[in-house]
Amino acid sequence: MSKKCMVSGVKPLKANKISFSNKKNGRRQEPNLQWKRFWLEGQKRFVRLRVTTRVIKLATKIGLESALKQYNTTLQEALNG
Repeated sequence: MSKKCMVSGVKPLKANKISFSNKKNGRRQEPNLQWKRFWLEGQKRFVRLRVTTRVIKLATKIGLESALKQYNTTLQEALNG
């Protein structure tokens, strides 16, 4: 499974791990992805999405439909990957 948010599209970043001697080694910064069940009021059903904690916080505050609109994606695109 890819480590990509289904709503916002956030992917892992490349960064450097810097030692005490200032030697730089490559590493990956993984997004904080969680499986979350959201209630869709318009369709009267639950959907299960793998999203970042930032999207979870936003969706609980303004609703999933509004969060999808803010990230310029649809529910069908989010479910398909």
